[in-house]
Amino acid sequence: MGVRIKSTGVSRTGDTHSIITHSGRAAKRAMERAGIQPEQVGVMINAGVHRDSNIVEPAVSALIQKAAGIGLEYQKDDPTSFSFDLMNGAIGVLNAVQVATSILETGSAEHVLIVSGDTHPSLTRAVADDEFPYATAGAALLLERTDEPEGFGRVHTATAEGTPAIEAYVDTATMGTVGRGLMTVEREPGFEDRLLEVALETARAALADAGDADLSGTVLIASTPSAEFPLRLADSLGIARDSVRTPDLSYGDPHTAALPLAYDRAVAQETLGAHTRVLFVAAGAGPSAAAVLYRLPALVGAPA
Repeated sequence: MGVRIKSTGVSRTGDTHSIITHSGRAAKRAMERAGIQPEQVGVMINAGVHRDSNIVEPAVSALIQKAAGIGLEYQKDDPTSFSFDLMNGAIGVLNAVQVATSILETGSAEHVLIVSGDTHPSLTRAVADDEFPYATAGAALLLERTDEPEGFGRVHTATAEGTPAIEAYVDTATMGTVGRGLMTVEREPGFEDRLLEVALETARAALADAGDADLSGTVLIASTPSAEFPLRLADSLGIARDSVRTPDLSYGDPHTAALPLAYDRAVAQETLGAHTRVLFVAAGAGPSAAAVLYRLPALVGAPA
């Protein structure tokens, strides 16, 4: 028994910079691709961090749930659904996988939907720059339980000592009356090297779990604090560079949506078929990281 990705959905660019709208659209597309109805989603988890107008209340997950059309009306004996935010920077999606796995293994939900993505709180731009290094994009992973020997393994996490390497905050001393549209992101010198170190720790732990030294059938999907980061990680792990899959980085780093966007792109481009598993590795502020091996299901063309 395992937990696998049933479908994905993405939303980026277009007529809005709202991450609530993009995440809601991504969720709808994942449900449409899977051929399921909103009432079949028992739990929705939002792993995004940077949101429209720096909203604090209500929970952003509730707003995305509404945009996705999940659980809006109840009749007697209808299945119930709920949502919540799980914010842990770039590794939030893999933390959400941990939680979703526990939920699905108990049989308390038929499907769990994970959404992620970030936007500048001013809602005026979608492209990353030096001031705000994250591109606007929404992504969704629809998870289900399976009796087949496929899906996610154990999620390994780690946090390094010292300063957080990356910080994001609203400067209340200088924001005046425009704080809802501001966000300061600071990256320490050498932050990427520190992220790489903790990412390697979790990736090696996940690979050790499998007990298989042969990496020829392994795809690497990793966070993208830079375009080179996944390649540097692959080199350090001994994974071939042509087995690295990344999201479209034309607009910059999609941050919390990087992993699901990269997986969605690989499935769409049919570049997973020669492989048997994906090593997902996320790394971000803390510095912290998470990694998990994912046994590819036959539905994406993986060999038996």
